[in-house]
Amino acid sequence: MNELLFKPVRELADLLRTRQVSPVELTAVALERLERHGPALNAVVTVTRERALTQAARAEQEITRGEYRGPLHGIPYGAKDLLATSEGIPTTWGAAPFKGQRFNDDATVVKKLEQAGAVLCAKMAMIELAGGMGYRQPNASFTGPPKNPWDTTRWTGGSSSGSGAAVAAGLLPFAIGSETWGSIIGPAGFCGVTGLRPTYGRVSRHGAMALCWTLDKLGPLALTADDTGLLLEAIAGSDGADTSSFPEPWSYEPASDRWRPKLGVVRATLEYVSDEVKVNFERSLSELAKFADLDDVRLPDLPYIAAGQTILGAEAASAFEEFLREGGASGLTAPEDAYMWQARFAIPAVDYLRALRLRGVMAEAVDETMHPYDALIAPSRQIIASEIDREMPSSQATDVMGAVGNLLGLPGITVPNGLAGGMPTGLLFLGRAYDENRTINAARLYQSRTDWHTHHPSGWE
Repeated sequence: MNELLFKPVRELADLLRTRQVSPVELTAVALERLERHGPALNAVVTVTRERALTQAARAEQEITRGEYRGPLHGIPYGAKDLLATSEGIPTTWGAAPFKGQRFNDDATVVKKLEQAGAVLCAKMAMIELAGGMGYRQPNASFTGPPKNPWDTTRWTGGSSSGSGAAVAAGLLPFAIGSETWGSIIGPAGFCGVTGLRPTYGRVSRHGAMALCWTLDKLGPLALTADDTGLLLEAIAGSDGADTSSFPEPWSYEPASDRWRPKLGVVRATLEYVSDEVKVNFERSLSELAKFADLDDVRLPDLPYIAAGQTILGAEAASAFEEFLREGGASGLTAPEDAYMWQARFAIPAVDYLRALRLRGVMAEAVDETMHPYDALIAPSRQIIASEIDREMPSSQATDVMGAVGNLLGLPGITVPNGLAGGMPTGLLFLGRAYDENRTINAARLYQSRTDWHTHHPSGWE
């Protein structure tokens, strides 16, 4: 049954609903694979075996009685280990000083997935404190450097490292990650899976570790864009415990295959990408031109990266102020995490406030540019995944799409668009705020005409 975990959620849902596959059997396969392959990839912090088997048995009984909850009923999944879980399950934030941390309640996202009938099988490894201390190399996690299933000498990207690796290796059909700046899009792109960063506020963050209050977002990593639509519908919605959550409900509305989207190509991003990434992106444009109208687009020339870095640095320092001032950073794994945070306490308040004011100007300017389009497109990452035993090449200083998307809280989805040297590359669709349906549907149409999302790394069958 191992091959079942390489199937999209919608296909698995049909098998479970029609009782061709048992939730208990499917969960047992996921648990076995997590326990066998998870350590090899440094992808898992805690396997939640007891809770998973209880939830799976409940799902099987309900489906047998005809009490089907929907497409996630009986589907195993993993949650990034910054999402609180009850029942004595640790929530470590990927950091050694918090290895024993436990909460009495589940995060809202975990509760919503349980209500949908999904089965929590594991807490997934992550970069310590979601990369908030400014790490420079993949060894920034007490569970070890996250390894890419396509080549274990390369890393997965961060900070949702375990989530990306687990889905790519077929340990789980989907996982929940978080993004402040690239932490869903990065691992999904490097691992050859689909990752959705929803609009800021679309998904409640109650029960999630706070890194940067005005940038943090939660979203799914799965095999297909269609999967992420199903998953977002389950976890989206307002939450009285999170005042930043958007009050309007959201439902997934798959578009007709005859829909012809209009897409803006941000060619300026190609200045910073490797030749192999550029080749795959240009091939994607040729495929997109068969079913979409393409225009070259230039984003307004504004300091997105500088503003984003200022806000992230100031808010991260505030979020962990007590921990840092009491010397907690000395217990972190990455050597640089013990001192890089200090500069963030030196960010002047006037600079932080200026960045917040500029964000409003940028939001209006970018939305005006995006208004004629269903989505903007660019490469997801500038390079393929780098070697795990060396310092990571920094890309934040040139990551305009990451800065725009996260600073302005815009939805983005990355889908696989090829291989380069045996490693995946990704195609990014960036949408307007609260317009996840068009963003997801543009990516879904691309996947309906290509097969890169059906390619999986060997050795994990």
